[in-house]
Amino acid sequence: MRTKSLKKNKINVVTLGCSKNVYDSEVLMGQLKASGKDVVHEEEGNIVVINTCGFINNAKEESVNTILEFMQKKEAGDVDKVFVTGCLSERYKPDLEKEIPNVDQYFGTTELPGLLKALGADYRHELIGERLTTTPKNYAYLKIAEGCDRPCSFCAIPLMRGKHKSTPIEELVIEAEKLAANGVKELILIAQDLTYYGLDLYKKRNLAELLEALVKIEGIEWIRLHYAFPTGFPMDVLDVMNREPKVCNYLDIPLQHISDSILKSMRRGTTKAKTTKLIEEFRKAVPNMTIRTTLIVGYPGETEEDFQTLKEWVQEMRFERLGCFTYSHEENTHAYNLEDDVPEDVKQERANEIMEIQSQISWELNQEKIDQEFKVVIDRKEGNYFVGRTEFDSPDVDNEVLIDATSTYLKTGEYVTVKVIEAEDFDLYAEVVK
Repeated sequence: MRTKSLKKNKINVVTLGCSKNVYDSEVLMGQLKASGKDVVHEEEGNIVVINTCGFINNAKEESVNTILEFMQKKEAGDVDKVFVTGCLSERYKPDLEKEIPNVDQYFGTTELPGLLKALGADYRHELIGERLTTTPKNYAYLKIAEGCDRPCSFCAIPLMRGKHKSTPIEELVIEAEKLAANGVKELILIAQDLTYYGLDLYKKRNLAELLEALVKIEGIEWIRLHYAFPTGFPMDVLDVMNREPKVCNYLDIPLQHISDSILKSMRRGTTKAKTTKLIEEFRKAVPNMTIRTTLIVGYPGETEEDFQTLKEWVQEMRFERLGCFTYSHEENTHAYNLEDDVPEDVKQERANEIMEIQSQISWELNQEKIDQEFKVVIDRKEGNYFVGRTEFDSPDVDNEVLIDATSTYLKTGEYVTVKVIEAEDFDLYAEVVK
């Protein structure tokens, strides 16, 4: 029988899924640290908290596999306790308790106080903005709202995150000021739906007013917008983007599809004509804006004709940034009542075709950048290169700028002006001008 060591408990937080989960893990770690706990992110620890994702099949599999991996470590005596939180346990708690019963405890997405109590810590409401950030020191995510009121047929987020709930502007300003004081220079605004921000609190869409407050914070150089919804987009945001140099000329707006019949079945509340007009309005209002979108292929009933419509539209719109996912049939969503009738291999072929088109578009757009100068932030050093981004690129998902580290010395978080000397489909090679 193994004897308990007298070692001090170290809590290892493991994060799976999207940037919203990264943010939640950081809040959890901030609370634990304030209670005097020894907490690390994805390092060795004898107590493990797994913050899971339950969005689509691949993410669910990864979450389950991670739980099983740590259960083996627990059985081998390498860790003492395993707690599971986040979207997967919010959505499937009874199933998980039955299938993997030797997890010490499962918690949903709104049960932070209970999780802290189980870890021997107290939830302290006054810790607004006190987070242990896990991203590189120069940028951080700022979650401005939780949940979603949209009725999209394919999406399980409202099941896991509940109704839309905006965070008051004054609280977000306090949080952003604390981040800036810790050296954060770029805020990436995230929510399930940025477009809806403020409707519940202020009875109007208030994203523009929030941006006006955030640009006043000293030390913040860039503010980036992620996950806007096309229907009801507050156009006054574009005025702020044009007027305020700190607000990046960048918008992430997942459009999902463009065929009218698919959009209707997806319950997106828009049409091909309306979506095309919206993108044209964006580009007219902010001529050098970079638009990132994501698409879903293989949705139930997607015909070859629907797919051709999508393909032609992608070629026509020439999005600067684009990602494509295959449809995942999720129980308890509206689309689950439909037959998942597009074979997996066809879904994958369609996704590959879209990404090939996008790769060519990206290559062509990048060729136009050769000999141009851009302001770049340095995120990290990798091999013989410093790796940075322009204001038109978000971390992890977009293009990167590579600068020869053998001839130049740069620091992480430094902003420099570079000239592009060579371009590939998703990478730019550049030299420092100043």
